[in-house]
Amino acid sequence: MILKSKLLISGLFLLSWLASCGVYSFTGAAIEGRTINVHFVENNARTIVPSLSSTFTEKLRQRILSQSSLSQVNSEKTDYDLSGSITGYDVTVASVTGKETSLLNRLTVTVSIDFKNKLNEKGNFVQTFSRFADFSSAQNLQNVEVKLISDISDQLADDIFNKTFVNW
Repeated sequence: MILKSKLLISGLFLLSWLASCGVYSFTGAAIEGRTINVHFVENNARTIVPSLSSTFTEKLRQRILSQSSLSQVNSEKTDYDLSGSITGYDVTVASVTGKETSLLNRLTVTVSIDFKNKLNEKGNFVQTFSRFADFSSAQNLQNVEVKLISDISDQLADDIFNKTFVNW
């Protein structure tokens, strides 16, 4: 009984010590700031899908806010500033059958991100991120597009979060 109490107290002490540091999270992220401005990500790709910008922007904001203690602030006076644009939305053939017909198609979304770390300029970057999802050529793109955009947006948000705060 005494051993359990000591372990519990030690565990609580360790958690409170980690929380008081305010720099690390359980995701492995090193975040020193308190505020971020994640701007709306405009679709500048040749193909315009009305839901793409809003879906991607919301997924990115949610990923950052749910995995950190940062607050979204719509101001230039923040610790971090993240902006960007969707630069590519392309459907290509991913796999063909022996009869030279498409078996799988691939939707690829590419975004360009400009991140400014106002606390440490060494953390600034401009980088292009790209992810894709395959779908059967028997399916009509419009029937699977919402799910593909959601899945790809999740993957892109993970990549951007990791580059921004985990330094992967």
